Amino acid sequence: MDELLPNLSKKAKQPLYIQLYNYIKKEILAGRIKSKEKLPSKRKLSQHLGISLNTVQAAYDQLCAEGFIERKPRQGLFVTLMEEDLSPYQMNEPKMEVIKVHEQTTIDFNSGKVDTAHFPFTLWRQLTVQSLYREQGNLFYNGDPQGEPYLRQEIAKYLFASRGVICSPDQIVIGAGTQLLIGLLCLIIGRNFTFAIENPGFHRIRTVLQDQGVNTAFIPLDYNGIDVHLLSNTDAHVAYVTPSHQFPYGMVMPISRRIELLKWAEERDAYIVEDDYDGEYRYKGKPIPSLQGLDAREHVIYLGSFSKSLIPSLRISYMVLPPALLNKYQERFMIYKQTVSRLHQDTLFQFMKEGHWERHLNRMRTLYRKKHHVLLLSINKYMKSHVKIIGEHAGLHIVLEVNNRMSEKELIESAIYVGVKIYPLSIYYTAVEKELLPKVILGFGGLSESEIEKGIQLIAEAWNIL
Repeated sequence: MDELLPNLSKKAKQPLYIQLYNYIKKEILAGRIKSKEKLPSKRKLSQHLGISLNTVQAAYDQLCAEGFIERKPRQGLFVTLMEEDLSPYQMNEPKMEVIKVHEQTTIDFNSGKVDTAHFPFTLWRQLTVQSLYREQGNLFYNGDPQGEPYLRQEIAKYLFASRGVICSPDQIVIGAGTQLLIGLLCLIIGRNFTFAIENPGFHRIRTVLQDQGVNTAFIPLDYNGIDVHLLSNTDAHVAYVTPSHQFPYGMVMPISRRIELLKWAEERDAYIVEDDYDGEYRYKGKPIPSLQGLDAREHVIYLGSFSKSLIPSLRISYMVLPPALLNKYQERFMIYKQTVSRLHQDTLFQFMKEGHWERHLNRMRTLYRKKHHVLLLSINKYMKSHVKIIGEHAGLHIVLEVNNRMSEKELIESAIYVGVKIYPLSIYYTAVEKELLPKVILGFGGLSESEIEKGIQLIAEAWNIL
């Protein structure tokens, strides 16, 4: 066959592999590359065009996925499309919104994933079996609506030692996930109050509040977290915040802003919902005490979860209620049965009481610190000045601001082309300022160190910033 001579440009809006993919597809559709004709090997084509192997591989993979070419073992790549089967509409340029996901997507920067490979499955199974036999069936019946008392006692001890949360076991209510607890909290506080939430903020909490029918006020962020001055200009009686690692931006609220927020709550006789969803993981500086631990006026409701520190499917979360709300809960809402399996609660109790919890956390902190380090090094190595890292001091995800003239959608879809999944920041906004540079979220907890570096390298190439 004649040599392929695509006009590829690194300055073009589309990544190189999309340009190459479009060129080969058009040549096939036009009949200039014949059916059953063999294509150059990816190594030969990369050398001929002066582009990387990964670029050629990505273009070939998409052509294979769409059925234009096929791989034959030990022979190479061949065109499969017959000219007589072509329809005029097939000559249209492909649209980004209908492009298929890469059939070999293997690197997923999902912020909700954790490292399950290091979860102590064998030990957890042993403790679960012990729970079944130790109680001789007692756990088969309904338990305390607030959660098992002995588990709440272990949680209270842990929170005081690690996060400075001051509470008794009686103040803790266990539930199957933060969303469920937020729904219960709306009932306890009352739906006639306005709830303020961060913008951008956790979209699942926003959905719960809206489904509960409460008024919501969306408060912008500044460098230190929620803007308390703007919060004061609303009629909000409750403020939902993520001070230890703001979701999704990742900033850690400094002590000065925490005191400012507590002062707002005291002056307004309002409540602060402190969601400490991944407060166990911090990579720079000393841990900052929880808002609840700083609160002398009992205006803070503390939320925590075991989803990031153990595994998400356990569905064990908890909230610490201040005395006034605890009394209201116990008077009116104890009729709601406990939503977490007593068996899982008992297994977790044993896990914590016997010291396995602290050892597991220490191992995971070391593991995630290494992954976090690899992520930052890889971004610096392959992306350099083309991106800005946001929120890198804590948690299991970062935000990446990208300056390469691509939109958020194009950044995500081009990454999919090379087998990497990344996620939009825009879904966490109620409204996005159009002048802002596009940003994406990269979670690293569920990936190995080699996957992290490889994923960043592939993304950099897809974005033409390598």
